[in-house]
Amino acid sequence: MMGVKLASILTDILIILHGLTSVAAALPERSNTTYYNPILPGFHPDPSCIFLKEWDNTFFCASSSFNAFPGIPLHASKDLRNWKLIGHALNRNEQLPRLAETNRSTSGIWAATLRYHKGTFYVITTLVDDDRPPNDASRWDNIIFKSKDPYTLSAWSIATHFSFEGYDPDLFWDVGADGKEKTYVTGAHAWHVDPGIWQAEADLEKGTVGELKLVWKGTGGTAPEGPHIYKKDGWYYLLAAEGGTGLEHMVTISRSKNINGPFEQNPANPVLTNTNTTSYFQTIGHSDLFQDRAGNWWAVALSTRGGPEYLHFPMVRETVLTPVTWKQGEWPVFSPVRGEMSGWDMGKEDRGIKGVGPFVDDADDIDFAKLTRLPEHFTHWRYPIPSSYTLSPPSHPGTLRLTPSVLNLTALTGNYAGPPGQTFVGRRQSHTLFTYTVDVEFSGTVVEEEVGVSAFLTQNHHIDLGVVVLPVADGTLQPHLRYRAISYIPVPEPIVVPFPVEWKGYDTGKLALEIRAVNASHYAFSAGPTGARSLRRTIATVSNEGVSWGFTGVLLGVYSTTNGGAGSAPAYISKWKYVPEGQFRD
Repeated sequence: MMGVKLASILTDILIILHGLTSVAAALPERSNTTYYNPILPGFHPDPSCIFLKEWDNTFFCASSSFNAFPGIPLHASKDLRNWKLIGHALNRNEQLPRLAETNRSTSGIWAATLRYHKGTFYVITTLVDDDRPPNDASRWDNIIFKSKDPYTLSAWSIATHFSFEGYDPDLFWDVGADGKEKTYVTGAHAWHVDPGIWQAEADLEKGTVGELKLVWKGTGGTAPEGPHIYKKDGWYYLLAAEGGTGLEHMVTISRSKNINGPFEQNPANPVLTNTNTTSYFQTIGHSDLFQDRAGNWWAVALSTRGGPEYLHFPMVRETVLTPVTWKQGEWPVFSPVRGEMSGWDMGKEDRGIKGVGPFVDDADDIDFAKLTRLPEHFTHWRYPIPSSYTLSPPSHPGTLRLTPSVLNLTALTGNYAGPPGQTFVGRRQSHTLFTYTVDVEFSGTVVEEEVGVSAFLTQNHHIDLGVVVLPVADGTLQPHLRYRAISYIPVPEPIVVPFPVEWKGYDTGKLALEIRAVNASHYAFSAGPTGARSLRRTIATVSNEGVSWGFTGVLLGVYSTTNGGAGSAPAYISKWKYVPEGQFRD
């Protein structure tokens, strides 16, 4: 009897194993290479990527930058796991002077598409004046940057402007039945007025666009946008984002035998989303497709590590990667986005990328004495005043001198700064847990002169700890520590404290300022005499909810301002360090 039962069990096991083998045979062959999302952590939304065999088998990705400068960061990789900043398509004021004039924190450079055609790299994007009415055609300034060499900053052209009443433009080249090549611009119309994806023929040299045609209205989700066109197996595929860039964000796809449509939608739409899930990775959308050296398909998309609660996500919209199965004549099938992923064979890790910037996961340990220009990943809000940032001045070698701006980080209205600009420079927060520190030398003597550190999202969302000159009871002016924040979300009231008595005997003109992510939801802002870490005092521990908002992502940096006053005292920054302490995965 026991033998019969054992035989029956063995038979069941064989049936199960046969079933598993059949399922495995139906799945695409993969080497189960493990990688982790996001591949571009921190402020890197709206990704667009390509693979170029002729450029030493390299992947290139562009992302949007809004009011940040340098703008449109470009990353390169050989293995899809190690991504290096190789420069920015927008790296000089003369390329696009109007970035200095944008009003509102959601203005600036929106989604960019990166493409390569006949030896030239193209970045096509929209400079958006988001304060203007949605039916105002001047709201959308569509532009193209070109380069023969993405690694050389000066090789990127001045912007070519073209008339297109919409945003998120895509470039596609196609040879028609007459044998002539045509260039198509496909983009999102001003969806508040007329939702849909529109297309026109274009002349990239002249900056002219032909008659716009509505080619697809999407699946019914809010704001069809971020389109990309691909041609495969005789079909033209139109990939798009819908649902807005919040928790209902999704990727949808349609196809047609004709570039001009009509496009029929995939019955399986949306093809990629984490809407209505408990995943740590939310808001997934705005995708782009590309192949690797072996012909395997991949997709990038933006995502927010906030979970369904959507309260604590200071890095806001980042770039994630997922493998795609795309059989001949069929619709592409996207793998769901998670923190730990199993993808196509990525080969051996390869960090042999040239370029001027760091890898995205690198720490900072900046020695200003060794620099002739600010590091490529250092970021301003709109164009900086060059004279406000001086490396190793004779009186203070090995420092970065900050000349204060009259305006502070909030500036005129929380949306606009005007020609004088703001003295601020930072780097992207790219890890959930980190410690960011700088040493500051400052001898202000005029009321409201201030230097400090900031977790800066936008002009109307930032959390600061500064050394500021303020009057005391007897009317004299003394330096104080001041925490204050601004956000659309309620934030704690300002905290102003005199220097602690235990700091006496130390040179309080030289302080270490620190921002530390103590967990996934809170920052601690601290200060203390340089060289006396045991005396460092935490001034405020605050929720990051106030900077978990919008389109961009937190920059950790330093600022110097007179807060509208008549001061002019410079500040000297040294020992700039950013130390990752880990990263939460799904």
